[in-house]
Amino acid sequence: MKMRRPGERSLYRHGDFLRLWSAETISVLGTQITVLALPTTAILFLHANVFQVGVLSTMEFLPFILVGLPAGVWVDRIRRRPILIAGDLGRAAILGSIPLAYALHHLEMWHLYLAAFLTGICTVFFDVAYQSYLPALVDRDQLVDGNAKLEISRSGAQLAGPGIAGWLIQLIKAPVAIAVDALSYLWSAIWVLTIRRKEPPVEVPEDGHPPIRRDIAVGLGYIWHHPLLRPIAFCTANSNLWSSMMMAVFLLFAYNRLDLTPGEVGTILALGNVGFVVGAVVSARVAKVVGLGPAIVGSALLFCIPGVLIPLVTQPTAWPLLILAFNLFGIASVVYNVNQVSLRQAITPMQMQGRMNATMRFMVWGTMPIGSLAGGILGNRIGLRPTLWVAAVGGLLSFLPPLLSPVRSLQRIPETGGDEAGEGDGDGASGTPDADRPAREFPEDGVAAAFHDSEEGLLEPGRVPGG
Repeated sequence: MKMRRPGERSLYRHGDFLRLWSAETISVLGTQITVLALPTTAILFLHANVFQVGVLSTMEFLPFILVGLPAGVWVDRIRRRPILIAGDLGRAAILGSIPLAYALHHLEMWHLYLAAFLTGICTVFFDVAYQSYLPALVDRDQLVDGNAKLEISRSGAQLAGPGIAGWLIQLIKAPVAIAVDALSYLWSAIWVLTIRRKEPPVEVPEDGHPPIRRDIAVGLGYIWHHPLLRPIAFCTANSNLWSSMMMAVFLLFAYNRLDLTPGEVGTILALGNVGFVVGAVVSARVAKVVGLGPAIVGSALLFCIPGVLIPLVTQPTAWPLLILAFNLFGIASVVYNVNQVSLRQAITPMQMQGRMNATMRFMVWGTMPIGSLAGGILGNRIGLRPTLWVAAVGGLLSFLPPLLSPVRSLQRIPETGGDEAGEGDGDGASGTPDADRPAREFPEDGVAAAFHDSEEGLLEPGRVPGG
């Protein structure tokens, strides 16, 4: 039998993976521009008030409520690569219409609302399909390496992107800067289009697919009745509710109360994102030292604290306090996301993975449009700083669901999550794990993969899903 030489299976020699990696790298960097440019366009060029900015944020996340659950079922029934290409081309066209309308002097708030909503729909399908595409592109023993490389791109974009975005907005104006993100999606679509490896055929049951409604009900029932997944969903959903309320008014607070420029805000976010890298490095070690459950509960408590720092910020303390708050949130949220995503993946049967992820995404991201809209309403009625305080106090409750559940007692990931859990009528999950079952060591090698999937976890400061 021929022995493989070291490096022969390196992904640096995998042409199709390199195409996907190239697509993702430029796309996530471009997305960081829209994170600042879209609300900045509304605030500085269309003179949007607090309520309008809140509605804009709501439109970005509303698709995760409206189409999140059926998207998970549909993606399991068709090939993923065409979905990725269509998602990229759709977002390129939608975002490209904004600088075009600005150049023609026809840009209005309804245009931003519609663009945010349609882009969100494309993102829902793209994200669900993207998570399922990598295993069809590389071999099983290359998954961790592939996820690690893709995470390098995302982390690099989080560090460099906001600073580049802020100063680019100042140089060429926010509406024009959005064109860069549109081009990045076009670039991504071209690279995905050149991938040559064919996906395996989609398996169709002999008696056909069950009704979409039934598959959705099974996923909802599985999460709702699971003693470990339900408290994690509640924790993340609560945090995202109040974080989105805070971020709905944050840019107005930064521009109008702290007198920061877009370039300064971008630089602060870039420096604050160092915490995400630190969290990725220490997350597995934290779980090994204190145990998986305490790591989840402790990090959930820690990421509540930065929300209290933001309403305390004044003009003289803006830079140090904001950078400190975002770094603390970054470290704690990544430790939380890595460990809870690893737990979810390990205890869920393979046949439930797609519905579990889609349902979890629906539950934890579905609170974001509610928080954004509430932030816009409150900011308009009681003011920016009081709204930040309301969000900070609400966020402090996030750690309670895992603290008051079997999650707190876990030392390691349970050995198994059940046999055919959730495959019945959706009314329960048979064989669900508990904290006392045999366990395996926390998979340190799985950190990169788990962190890469953390988009189903906490909302990152200033982040718009996509890219």
